[in-house]
Amino acid sequence: MLIFGDTLLAAEAFDRRLDDETRRIVLVDTFFGEAEESLRIADAMGKRLYGVRLDTPSELGGVTPDLAKEVRTRLDAGGHRDVMIFVSGGMNPDRIRSFATEGCKIDGFGVGSAISGARPIDFTADIKELDGHPIGKRGRSLGITPNPRLECIDLGNWLV
Repeated sequence: MLIFGDTLLAAEAFDRRLDDETRRIVLVDTFFGEAEESLRIADAMGKRLYGVRLDTPSELGGVTPDLAKEVRTRLDAGGHRDVMIFVSGGMNPDRIRSFATEGCKIDGFGVGSAISGARPIDFTADIKELDGHPIGKRGRSLGITPNPRLECIDLGNWLV
């Protein structure tokens, strides 16, 4: 998404490369609010859009039942009742139960750390700079964050 600079452009590029049977699910929290971005993507992709995925950074409050309800309401009002909603990001049994308790229509939950047999190490692998220009997902700091534990290595021609 960050490399394209626009969620819709990235979704359309993805769409062009897939066969018709592959379901399109688009992450919708990179540049704009989730409800606004969901409606924008659904309007542009129409019936080709299977669902949207909410994975809001914790810096912006994470994915909440209220956020999911807002997205569902906006999609329904825009005539996109068939677009499914998937949520991820720190999901565990208690958080999943909270969505059901609050009456959210969620079509799927992405879980990772909560079901891992190993002690989880939560991290994100964000793109922080592109062609010398600082970039970042909505809610995250822009540009490279210095870390004294990281060492710069020369890859030489390895990437060529």
